[in-house]
Order: sequence, then structure tokens, then C-alpha cells
Amino acid sequence: MDYTYYPGCSISASAKPYDDSTRAVFEALGMGLHELEDWNCCGATVYMSVKETVSFAISARNLALAEKLGRDVVAPCSACYLVLNKANRFLHELPDLSEKVNDALSAAGLKYEGTVRVRHPLEVLVNDLGVEEITKRATKRLDGIKIAEYYGCQIIRPERTFDDQEFPQTMDQLFAALGAENVYFPMKVRCCGGMLMTTSDEVAMKLCYDLIECAKGNGADCIVTTCPLCHMNLAAYQDRLSRRFGMDLHIPVLWFTELLGIALGLDVKTLGLDHHLEPITDKIMSLAGL
Repeated sequence: MDYTYYPGCSISASAKPYDDSTRAVFEALGMGLHELEDWNCCGATVYMSVKETVSFAISARNLALAEKLGRDVVAPCSACYLVLNKANRFLHELPDLSEKVNDALSAAGLKYEGTVRVRHPLEVLVNDLGVEEITKRATKRLDGIKIAEYYGCQIIRPERTFDDQEFPQTMDQLFAALGAENVYFPMKVRCCGGMLMTTSDEVAMKLCYDLIECAKGNGADCIVTTCPLCHMNLAAYQDRLSRRFGMDLHIPVLWFTELLGIALGLDVKTLGLDHHLEPITDKIMSLAGL
């Protein structure tokens, strides 16, 4: 099983442990990830509010490059996954838009025919390899670890592709099979505030407080997520959140590939657990071999 890998900007910089752990997990499971050469920004969500056609053209360039390779595209970043899927759908449904975008792409000798499938690594692992096979290949059980699975609001809505929009279960089923205990976490698709942390931080702080308080209040040892921006908001501001709300709001926030990598026997440095903004508890580090 081979896939074209689209890391995106966040994964290549602030969320580098997500990149490291994704590559390591796929390699450990014998699934090939081949990074897309000369990829560019997905267009992100901000471009849509500036000039929609330009945004679609920026996304479509990546799709056109990937189309030449004939493989599904794997995009770990929730925003990249959403934006590339949105561009794909609009180009399929709107012939006039597709014509304009391809006219722009022609300046670089490219054309997009619409044959690429954009997928998230969580869905690929669960559906192409399967929970049962992953469990067989695991070298460690996650027994005793209580987790709150946080999907965020982008990988399952509005471009729904592989899980329930209001009550997703893919991560829950994967980690339960590996021995972890899924705590009650009804906020698994609530927004973390996204970029509001840079424009209206009081609003974003309250949203992050709600998420962390719910996870800790229900006994979670860690929050597990799939989104670089969610991870940043939940992990980077824990000191400030604790001061603001007068309670201890410190909790490890792991990428799902890091926790899966622990179950597969991968070490701390390979997974990037030593490069987190927030402290990783001894309970988790000892499970990872430290």
C-alpha cells in the first residue's frame, strides 16, 4: 500500500512531531508514504475570504501534481485535508470553476482531471489496514491509559468523508482495541477557537478551557487529536489557561499517531514526544520506554 504524502505547512514546522510520528507509524506498518515533490500551501481557509478562485487554483496545483502519480493523497493536517477535499468537490461540481482553475494551471503546464482522492491518515489506517491488523502488529498494550479523543471540527465536517459528523468513533475504536480506556468526552467535535486565539483570545481561551476541563474532569490522562491548530491551542496556552481560570489545566495533548506509535513500540525521539510544548506525564513516558 503506497500513498502520496502531502505534509502541508504546519506539519513541516510547528507540528513537526505529527509529521515524524505519521511517517514512522506508516513505515512500521509497511505502508509507503511518498512526499509530494514541490508541494505548496493548500490555500488554507483564509484564502477563501480573499479570492475564492485563487484559493481553488492554489489547492488544485497540489492535486494536479499528485494526479500524475496515480496514488491517493494522505493529508494529516485537518485544515489541509478539509481544503483539498473542498477544492476537489467544487471542481467536480462546477465546470465553469474547473475551467478557470485549469486555465490558471496551464501557465505552469499543469491540468487537473479530477481523479485524485484526498484521505486522512486515520481513515487510511483504519480502513485500508484495519483495526484488527494494527492490533496484531502492536507490541505494547495501552492498558491503564485513559484518553479523550478530540477530532475537532474539520476532518468530519463540513466535508464529511469517513465518520459521523456529530459522534465520530474511528479513533475511539482504534485505541479501545489497543487497550486504552476512552473517557466520556461529549466535546469531541467542539471547536478549539482556531485562529481566534490570535484575534479574540478571550473567546478562544474559554473554548479551550471547556475542552480541557471536560477531559480532565472525566479522568483523562491525555487528549489525543488529529489537528495541528487544535494541538497548538490546547497545548501552548495551558499555563495561561490555568492562571486565567484558577485551576490546574495541564494535560498532555498527543497526536493520534504518537499514541499509536507507542503501541507499535516506537521510541520517544522517533515519535517526537521530546519536542512538546506541554509536559508529557511520567505515566505516558514510561509507556513509551522512558
